[in-house]
Amino acid sequence: MQRLLASLVLLALLSACATAPYEGSPRQADDHRQLKAALDASVAGWNEGDLRRHLGLYDESITFMTKQGPRPGIAPIETAFRAKYFNGDKPKQALRMEQVTIRSLSSDSALMNGRFVLSGGGEAEQSGWFSLVWLRMKDGSWKAVHDHSS
Repeated sequence: MQRLLASLVLLALLSACATAPYEGSPRQADDHRQLKAALDASVAGWNEGDLRRHLGLYDESITFMTKQGPRPGIAPIETAFRAKYFNGDKPKQALRMEQVTIRSLSSDSALMNGRFVLSGGGEAEQSGWFSLVWLRMKDGSWKAVHDHSS
């Protein structure tokens, strides 16, 4: 809970520090391309049965919001996904993302929203909405620090 609160406070501070020159800049466009590429790689990992690659967009400090509250860390997310959405090393259904939007909160933070769709595998289609909070890491890469999918 403290990590989540700290992340939200950090986000608020970063948002307050955002500068207008960043908006619409070539750097912002490049950042958005990097974020979209990270999401695309995650989807490809899922569809290829590489759950670790799918989870590669997450920072170790990730919190994943569930009906029971936040689930911290990558390992519990992997365990839950493997139990619910995979048969061994293969996903039960193919994943795709739709209606993805990215909003820069500062030069080092962003909010991504969109719709996920799981289809095929002889099962009913499942879909819902997601929000990912992203931070630029010290090495310049982008990692999601919070995922709220429903």
